[in-house]
Amino acid sequence: MANGFLLPSETADEFHFRLAVGSCDRCSLVQLVDEVPAEMRYHGEYRYHASGSDGHRRHFADVATQFLEDELTERDPFLVEIGCNDGVMLSTIARAGVRHLGVDPATTVTRVAREKGVSVRNTFFDETSAAEIHEENGPADVVFGANTISHIGGIGSVLRGVRTLLSPDGVFVFEEPYLGTIVEGLAFDQIYDEHVLYFSVTSVQVMAELFGFDLVDARRTPLHGGQIRYTLARRGTRAVRSRVADLLAEEHARGLSRPDTLASFGQAVGRIRDDLRTLLGDLRAEGRTVVGYGAPGKCATVTNYCGIGTDLVPFVCDSTPAKQGRLVPGSHLPVRPPEAFADPFPDHALLFAWNHAEEIMRRERDFTRAGGRWITYVPEVRVS
Repeated sequence: MANGFLLPSETADEFHFRLAVGSCDRCSLVQLVDEVPAEMRYHGEYRYHASGSDGHRRHFADVATQFLEDELTERDPFLVEIGCNDGVMLSTIARAGVRHLGVDPATTVTRVAREKGVSVRNTFFDETSAAEIHEENGPADVVFGANTISHIGGIGSVLRGVRTLLSPDGVFVFEEPYLGTIVEGLAFDQIYDEHVLYFSVTSVQVMAELFGFDLVDARRTPLHGGQIRYTLARRGTRAVRSRVADLLAEEHARGLSRPDTLASFGQAVGRIRDDLRTLLGDLRAEGRTVVGYGAPGKCATVTNYCGIGTDLVPFVCDSTPAKQGRLVPGSHLPVRPPEAFADPFPDHALLFAWNHAEEIMRRERDFTRAGGRWITYVPEVRVS
């Protein structure tokens, strides 16, 4: 499990599952074949903090500001966020004095959200909890989710819940990793247990229609290497932006939903695995040192799929205190604090947190000045 960072004493009981991906030949939705139960993924020991990077904080402050300017302008508006995490978006809404509620089962991160003044309900969002929220608070003008909706295998219950909770002219907005970005950018490490669903504009449009919504907008956002923010509204209540048709046509032209496109993606990922293992093996044979940089959930996919153990990468540095002193799931690379990176600098750094490359490389200029080189593997293995 991508965020199942264990203490060294806990490895004997580590949970494993089959990470396999399939595509629906009717609606084109790409998804995991075997889903890890949600209760195992989101609980009191969940360690991912959405506020962990400057880029995330800026992005979600902008999202909140846009909602305040465009959707939350009527008297006593109400916003609900599915998967509010540590309040990275809702803290701005709370400071504006707008009624809101975060819905998230992971008490470790929601404790931080509450300290920021965010109202939180510790539960999973589904049609039952949505009905309870509606009864207690009235309808929501906005229901929002970021890097959350794709985590929920029971998407039907979510959409029925949104339908219950949303005001007649409200919007359901969610931004998630984009299948097109993953396939074309070979970002295979976006595939892990938390990411159950891999949306395209085509599949989201079909999904919206099944539950009485229109897909009224779809726009690209830069987070996590490239996502799409989808906006759904009740059928016939809002005009559909031209961006939707443009992206649908683009997906059709690229053959994004075709089985041969997805099969080619799989073959290309296999080449990345082979190239990365060869590079790391060659560096070890030359006596070069390699340290991992960043321990996001997706590094579990890379290390396990590519067979990267401590013989190739002795440890990983990460700034998240809750991960330090623990082990990367499956591969069991030790996670150390950032200070270990410069004690002394390695010859090479394997950048697992590649989606924050600009921010990280700016912070680690001394490593580069000392002759250190970065290894990246998306969309191909490179040393820079």
